[in-house]
Amino acid sequence: MTAMPPIRIGYCLSLTGPLAGNSRSAQLAHDIWRDDVNGRGGILGRPVEFVRYDDEGQPFKMAPLYARLLDDDRVDLVVGGYGTNSIQGAMPEIMSRKRFFVGLMGLGANNELEYADYFAMIPTGQDPNASLTEGFFEVAALQSPRPTTVALLCADAVFARNPTLGARANAAKHGFTVVHEATYPLTTTDFAPFLDDVARSGCDLLFLCSYLQDSIDLVRALDVHTFKPKMVGASMIGPQNADVRSALGPLLNGIVNYEYWVPAPALAFPGVNEMLEQYRSRAADTEVDPLGHYMAPLAYAQMQVVAQAIEATGGLDDRGLADFVRRTTFTTVMGEIAFGARGEWTNPRVLQVQFKGIDGRDTDQYRNGSRQTVVAPPEMASGALVYPYESARRAHL
Repeated sequence: MTAMPPIRIGYCLSLTGPLAGNSRSAQLAHDIWRDDVNGRGGILGRPVEFVRYDDEGQPFKMAPLYARLLDDDRVDLVVGGYGTNSIQGAMPEIMSRKRFFVGLMGLGANNELEYADYFAMIPTGQDPNASLTEGFFEVAALQSPRPTTVALLCADAVFARNPTLGARANAAKHGFTVVHEATYPLTTTDFAPFLDDVARSGCDLLFLCSYLQDSIDLVRALDVHTFKPKMVGASMIGPQNADVRSALGPLLNGIVNYEYWVPAPALAFPGVNEMLEQYRSRAADTEVDPLGHYMAPLAYAQMQVVAQAIEATGGLDDRGLADFVRRTTFTTVMGEIAFGARGEWTNPRVLQVQFKGIDGRDTDQYRNGSRQTVVAPPEMASGALVYPYESARRAHL
């Protein structure tokens, strides 16, 4: 009997460059999903193969690489890589060919394009810009004495644009005055001058939107600076990553920042812990994030949606897959997911967590969730905010 040909899924990941740490974590989760599926006999009786290219975190490389996947490699399907820059760079090619496309963590990547066959594997809901950090502002507004001002300090990069727009909207909604706003080049290593400007504003809250290395440098600079806002964080891409946690150790105590999944009772969705056990086993003794909490559940769920759509429609037709995804609720390791306008989740599920009790640099201390308290949204909270930042920061001393 002739073996069935594989289903070949093509995509790009930033396996080198500033987002390599998170992308390698996504790659491992994808590989675990592929092996799980193939161990059960594949999809429609066909094994799954990946054709994957490193986009080096460069948006201008996305469209040519996706053209290569479709024209030269002749893959059956394409999916989105990790992050806003990657997804938006690929979208012109995807749209011109009318391909079904599930992206991974692109914040508001389809806000302006409004491509009907795009779907976002990110739990930021119908208003992604605001929902990413609304919990930060909601919790701040409940403190006593109530803070009233906020400074915005963000990387000068495409990915920071939408979180910054959301921060302004949340500040206005919750009655905070923006007293300072600045951007810094991604090449910045000395953040003291930027924090000097923040200090002169006298802000109560410091909203940060940063990548991995600048998250490390910002927190270190804040630790030695004399000015200490009452709350710090909100939109940092970095504290979720095990390498960043190891680099910063106890300096993370007190920071409040977004997360999509943490080991908390409200997020113990069916299958997620078993998947993470596989992930940790395979990540051991490699350079991949040993925890996988940030990337792995969403990356695995991304492929679960693709697989369930293929199985339900019985084929690989892009239009048929997109039509099915638009009207279906999916069961995944991230819980029940349905997609609404612009391919965003119908219901947001973004967390704001506070780092507490961190002692040393060993990442094993994060495995059970005891070092991260979910402070928002209220229905998922696992504890109360320690306020102000300086009190939380010094609680471990």
